[in-house]
Amino acid sequence: MKKILLVKTSSLGDVVHNLPVATDIRRHFPDARIDWVVEEPYAPLVALHPAVRRVIPVALRRWRRRLLGGATWKEIGEFRRLSQTETYDAIIDTQGLVKSAFVARAARGRRHGFDAGTAREPLAARFYDVTHHIARTQHAVPRNRLLAAAALGYRIDDAVDYGIGLRKAEPAAKPYCVLLHGSSRRDKLWAEAGWIELGRQLAARGLDRVLPWGSEEERLRSERVARELGDASVPPLEPLGRLAALLAGAAAVVGVDTGLTHLAAALGRPVAAIYCGTDPRLTGVCGVRRAINLGGPGVPPSPEEVLRALEAMGVF
Repeated sequence: MKKILLVKTSSLGDVVHNLPVATDIRRHFPDARIDWVVEEPYAPLVALHPAVRRVIPVALRRWRRRLLGGATWKEIGEFRRLSQTETYDAIIDTQGLVKSAFVARAARGRRHGFDAGTAREPLAARFYDVTHHIARTQHAVPRNRLLAAAALGYRIDDAVDYGIGLRKAEPAAKPYCVLLHGSSRRDKLWAEAGWIELGRQLAARGLDRVLPWGSEEERLRSERVARELGDASVPPLEPLGRLAALLAGAAAVVGVDTGLTHLAAALGRPVAAIYCGTDPRLTGVCGVRRAINLGGPGVPPSPEEVLRALEAMGVF
C-alpha cells in the first residue's frame, strides 16, 4: 500500500488544477493512502475528493502576519505533528515554490518536485530529494499530472477527471447564471459594460443572474452591475462550500480567470471563461466537456462571443 502526500497549498485555481492528480493516483494504485497539505480556506474543497484520505491544513498566509504570536507557533507545531504521523513513499510538491518546498520538508519521506529549470521558483528544487523536468510551456493540469506520474512511475492518458461532485440540491425556482467578475489582478478583469450587456441578454433568454463577491471592491462592482440590470441578485459573502453549491446548481457560469471559474468547470457546469490578461493555453479551463475559453491577453471577448459559447454548450 503506497502512502502519498500531495503538497499544493494555494490558490483556489491551483488547487482545482491539482485535483486530477489524486484521481490519477487512485486509478493506478487503488489502495493508495493519499494525504494533501493545503491552505485552510481550501480544505473543504480537497475533502470533496473521495481519493483523499486526510486533509492537512496549513495557514502560511495567516502565520506570516502573526509570526510572533504564541498561538501561531502552537498551530505550526500541530501542523508538524500531523505531517509527521506517517512516513510517505512519496511527497509530491506540485506548487514549485520555496514555501511549498519547506512544507514538503516538514514531512517524512522521499520528496519530489520540479527541477530548477521548470519550477516556478528555481530555488525550490534544492529542497527536493528527486527533481523532474516538466516543461512550463504546457497547461497547469498536465504539468501537475506529469510530475506525479514521474514521481510514481506511471503514464497519464488524455482523460482528465477532477473527481469531485456535490449532492444535487433542490432545483432553483428559475434557472440562473453565475457571473464571476472578480480577480486579484486588474488585467484579468472584463469591462463592466460587458457584464451589463451580457446580463441583459441572459435575462432576455430567461436566466436569472447572480453576482457573488469576495472583497469590498468586488461587492461594489456586483452592486453597480446589479443596479444597471435591475433584477440581478447580489448574495451575501459566502464561504467556499456555499459558493461551490451555488455554482453546482447553476444553469451556466461565466467568469474571468479566477479560481471559482475553474471550480465551476470541475463541477461539470457549462462554463464560458473570459480571458483578458492571461493565456488560456496555460491556465484555461481544461479537460471538461462543457467549457469554452474565450479571449486572451489584450483580446477580451465581446458579450456576443460569450452568448455564442453558451448557446454552443446548449445552455439555451
